[in-house]
This record gives sequence, C-alpha cells and structure tokens, in this order.
Amino acid sequence: MISLLDIFLNFLKIGLFAFGGAYAVIPLIEEQMVTNTGWMSFSEFSDLVAIDELTPGPIIVNSSTFIGMKLGGVPGAIVATLACVIPGAIIALTLVRLYSKYKEIPVINEAMRILKCMSVALIFSVLIKMFLSAVFPSGIEVFSDVDILSLVMVIASFFALKRFKLNPLLVMLTCGTVRLLLSLIR
Repeated sequence: MISLLDIFLNFLKIGLFAFGGAYAVIPLIEEQMVTNTGWMSFSEFSDLVAIDELTPGPIIVNSSTFIGMKLGGVPGAIVATLACVIPGAIIALTLVRLYSKYKEIPVINEAMRILKCMSVALIFSVLIKMFLSAVFPSGIEVFSDVDILSLVMVIASFFALKRFKLNPLLVMLTCGTVRLLLSLIR
C-alpha cells in the first residue's frame, strides 16, 4: 500500500497546478498517476476518465477520490481529495479577488486569453491519447489490431452529439450498453 503522505504530496501537486478547469486537469492527473508514479496504467486511467464523466461532480474531485480509494482505501480517498481541493480553493479565492480588482488591465485580459488556449491544447492532447488507446489497443503501429467497434462508436457519438444535439449522458450510456451487450454475447 502506498503511504498517505505520498498520496497527499502527489495530489497536492495536482491541486496546486490544476489550472484551466476540469478537462485541463486530466493531462496533469494522467502525467502524475501514469507517467511519474506508475500507480496506474493508461488503460486504468482511461477507464477512470470514463467513470468521471458518468458520475456527478467535478472531475478533479471524482478522480482524486477514486484514485485515493484505489491507492489507500477510505483514508487515501479523503487525503487525496483534500490535498487536491484545498490548494485550488485558496488559489481560486485569491485570483477572483485579484481579477475583480485588476480586470481592466490589458495584460490581464491577454493572460486570460493565453490560459484559455493552453487549456484547449491540454484537453486535445488527452483526447488524442484516449482515442488512440480506444481504437488502437495494441498501439498505432499495429494497424491490424484496430478496434473497429470503438472507431465506429467514436464517429457515431460525435455525429449524434453534433447533428442531433443529443444529451451526452444518453450517448455515453448507449455506447456503454452496446459495448457491454457485445462483450456478453462474445
């Protein structure tokens, strides 16, 4: 079992540098849990993101709670969640106060624009990793092992969301149900 101090320090780092909203945090969590510590595989992380999407609440809180529980049980979940949330809360309160005071300064507006662009880039990088992991489970260099069903589901989901403006939860549940039924049939 991983020590509570290790869990606390790793999630404190995530909490301190979690800028840009929920989806911008995903690459940071992935880097910390998969790349830096090796506490999770990328496949486990992808599953975690899918679960985070289905459960109510902020992704960073859900992720830290789920991972903390996996690593250290209930105490790990509590420590990970607190370590992740407290720095962000303090930073957010401070930034809101400063932004409301100095929001008319042009350099502040430019900084906000740059932060938005950075957030989009971070989200897009994880999107690409998750897409490749879902469609090419053995790696992109092995084209013979393309998961056609996943590719079709990605395209159909995108089309359903954009063309018919369906509820994303309905689309996710439909895809999950199709995948579950097909796995039970096999």
